[in-house]
Amino acid sequence: METKTNGKFFRGTVVKTAMKDTATVRVERYVKHPKYKKFQLRSKKFLVHDPGNTAKVGDKVEIRETRPISKMKRFIISEKISSVAVEAAE
Repeated sequence: METKTNGKFFRGTVVKTAMKDTATVRVERYVKHPKYKKFQLRSKKFLVHDPGNTAKVGDKVEIRETRPISKMKRFIISEKISSVAVEAAE
């Protein structure tokens, strides 16, 4: 059986974990300016469902779009790419 890849996937950095089962993830992307043709770094913050509060501030995570969980949460953490504790130990 094939798995559908409906919805969006983003990679970002966890910037806040103060709420229960919720993390704030900042996603950065490069956008080319239409007139000056220079690339600019744009960022957006998403509220992400994090069951069990597993993410820590500074972790690199991949998030995917899901059904609405609350008024602001539309994404869930699909995988943790790198952890702050792992990088500090190396």
